[in-house]
Amino acid sequence: MKYPFDRNFSFPRRTFVDRLLTFYDNWRVAARERRKVEKVTIIPAKDAPALGASDLPLVFVTHNEIALIPAFLSHYRRLGVTRFICLDDVSTDGTREYLMGQPDVDVWTSPIRFEAARRGRRWREALFERYGYNRWYLNLDSDEFLVYDQCLREPLKTLINVLEEHNIKRLPAPMVDFYPSSEAKSRDGNMPWHVVDHIDSSGYEVTLQKRGISVKGGPRKRLFSEDNELIKYPLVYWDKDCRFGSSIHRPLPYNRNFSPIWGVLLHFKFFTNYREKIAEAVSDKQHYNGSQHYQAMKSEIDKAGAIDFVDEASIRFVNPEQLIDLGFMPTIEFDPDDARLAPSRNWGASV
Repeated sequence: MKYPFDRNFSFPRRTFVDRLLTFYDNWRVAARERRKVEKVTIIPAKDAPALGASDLPLVFVTHNEIALIPAFLSHYRRLGVTRFICLDDVSTDGTREYLMGQPDVDVWTSPIRFEAARRGRRWREALFERYGYNRWYLNLDSDEFLVYDQCLREPLKTLINVLEEHNIKRLPAPMVDFYPSSEAKSRDGNMPWHVVDHIDSSGYEVTLQKRGISVKGGPRKRLFSEDNELIKYPLVYWDKDCRFGSSIHRPLPYNRNFSPIWGVLLHFKFFTNYREKIAEAVSDKQHYNGSQHYQAMKSEIDKAGAIDFVDEASIRFVNPEQLIDLGFMPTIEFDPDDARLAPSRNWGASV
């Protein structure tokens, strides 16, 4: 299916056979994960008090992201996050020192690196276990900025109310890569999209697979033929049935990965310092297959001095409402009966 969606799009209803295949694959992989329990050591770098019942925590992994961290914290504080729980992977650019000075940030470290922790998945599972099951968490990287319909007015707890009313335990959100252009920037603001503000408006595809929704495409596919998975689940209800299994893009249980209510992750892999970040990723070899996809990007930079991202599909990002108009995510409307948000009918009620 083409993505972004048409405004009147409705997901095809999953058949009984589809659901049965999901159930079987979940049973098989969950059993394997239970047999392969891999405990990792995480160490608090500062006091990490227990969460309160009203807290909305955000778990994230970071490495040398001082260029984005202040905006990252500001964005999620405005959305209602009350505690940030960070695993810092040996940052050397001032990121850790900055986070240590933030009263609402818990900082953790580990004696192993990102790749050895199954690219951070075991760290995240350890942090969820440490802070407690049976509650909502945001689960993000420090270059990901979640938006959803009415996020400029409605906090995340209101969105959580909607998900709970519809018995939905995860919010899917594709990563939409932002990239620089040669156009002059207004720089009126301190968020990363005020500086790096272009996205691909088309050229994506979505499929419904056994383990969840899949979205692929965007500038990395257009420029480097990379088949990166873009979907993530940045807002999750985490209980003892949850695991990341083989991929952060397909958390267990798989039957929770099909929701008609979506957000979008504004993704800043290609921020103003992308040349340095790509070179570091290549030398560090902490990503999939020895950072193979970063090697392709570095080859382009070595050849041309920079990556020319702009294409006929490129548009300038304006605001989250634009992503609704383009079909990247559905509208969420107020329900006049209880003054809470409810999903629009446009995307259908079931997948």
